[in-house]
Amino acid sequence: MAELQKILYAEDEPDIQSIAQMALEMMGGYTLKLCQNGQQAVEAAEEFAPDLILLDVMMPTMDGPTALQEIRKIPSLKNTPVIFMTAKVQQQEVENYKALGAIDVIPKPFDPMTLPENVKALWQRAVS
Repeated sequence: MAELQKILYAEDEPDIQSIAQMALEMMGGYTLKLCQNGQQAVEAAEEFAPDLILLDVMMPTMDGPTALQEIRKIPSLKNTPVIFMTAKVQQQEVENYKALGAIDVIPKPFDPMTLPENVKALWQRAVS
């Protein structure tokens, strides 16, 4: 089975971004491409060729759901697993995100100690 190595991560909140970055790079050993919003994520996605895309839902310029729709238009990223990260995790909202094509949702605030494992488990479930 393939290894999860490269993660494209879009998050506009600097504190959250740096905590997630530390957890994913230092504890998870992943290579991260950081973006401040959905527009940057869409622009960087094809060249970076991530194994997984993590998107904050609410961001300026372009939100996560819109970014996901744009990323899905790129042929090489059509099947790349996407996980949303958001504080809005009521059942209906989670179902909406999955209907958009996300494999799952990681609730905020997240536990940085378990974030790398959670991400890997969701990714493995999606690719197996």
